[in-house]
Amino acid sequence: MNRPEKLLASVRPHIASRMEGIEPFHVVVLINRAKELEAQGRSISNMVVGEPDAPTPPLIAAAGIRAIAAGRISYTSSLGIAELRDKIAAWYHARYGVRVPRSRVIVTTGSSGALLLTMGALLSPGDQVLMADPGYPCNRHFVRTMEGEAVGIPVGAETAYQLSAALVEKYWTPKTAAVLIASPSNPTGTLIDHGELQRIHAVVKARGGVLIVDEIYHGLTYGKRDRSALEFADDIFIINSFSKYFGMTGWRLGWMVAPEQYIAPIDKLAQNLFISPSDLAQQAALAAFDPDTVALLEKRRDAFREQRDFLLPELRSLGFDIPVTPEGAFYIYANCERLTSDSYAFCWDVLEKAGVAIAPGLDFGNHLSKQHVRFSYPKSIPVLAEGVERLRKYLKK
Repeated sequence: MNRPEKLLASVRPHIASRMEGIEPFHVVVLINRAKELEAQGRSISNMVVGEPDAPTPPLIAAAGIRAIAAGRISYTSSLGIAELRDKIAAWYHARYGVRVPRSRVIVTTGSSGALLLTMGALLSPGDQVLMADPGYPCNRHFVRTMEGEAVGIPVGAETAYQLSAALVEKYWTPKTAAVLIASPSNPTGTLIDHGELQRIHAVVKARGGVLIVDEIYHGLTYGKRDRSALEFADDIFIINSFSKYFGMTGWRLGWMVAPEQYIAPIDKLAQNLFISPSDLAQQAALAAFDPDTVALLEKRRDAFREQRDFLLPELRSLGFDIPVTPEGAFYIYANCERLTSDSYAFCWDVLEKAGVAIAPGLDFGNHLSKQHVRFSYPKSIPVLAEGVERLRKYLKK
């Protein structure tokens, strides 16, 4: 007689079919290998992780500590605490000259939570969402999780790696429900022209769809003011985060501004998926808008610009082709076809032989992914310089 554990082992697990369309982060394997090498005593120049290389601003951390000391951490409204929603609304008025009522501001478990709620409220099975390829990989997986279909539209230097109204019109089908724009973009660091964004909105609205605008990297633009899509329309989903500009990655807090008619269904969905955002993170984030915190964040942005201005010409001198200067975020998306025919294998070889960690294009879509790598530059210039020198020696061999 077969033992029960053998019978159980022979039964194939039932895994949802949606999982076939959800890929892992390929770069995580590289990151884990980099950590292994560091544990062995190797020095690794890390230009792979999309995270500011600075601690949480002190006023934010202090606010979190005070909240813990007061012993008042609990569930909150699923839409977030009123005081933080008011501060976010005031931020839009001060930063963009836009008046947003508190009722439309929803605090979320990271911007990931905001995107998941957006897709859950908008999509029925089979609905399509148009987005740029290359783009942030989780965006297409949020769509798949909610039984939709992400349609990656190939984009290149001619449109600054952004969608255009003409591309949206070309790829629109009867199944299209929404269009997702990211500006500044991960992985390219490019911005969409504000006029072009308005034209895309007009196309989407005329076809009965919804425009979603990822403004997660707002605040991190260089030489050009970031402009919110809320400046010209209020029927748009806006996604933002405390992770990037505000430097709160590990706190997992974001927000969205949604059209009024979607608030009730999003509230219902948030209650069921998350109950509420972290109370601790929300109380800490109240200090994110303090003038002293903002002054510090602006200095950090200036440092990011200096780091970009150092790394960009250095990479070009090594043979990477970067036809569009990134104007935001903290990434450089570089064509490496002069150096390799397989960027994933190239990233592995560079890590093992040169001690430099960078992200392969494979993670960001299908369009020319084998010809691209992404550099993340929120590091001090000496750290970036060491990485460049290691790459230079590697490429000379």
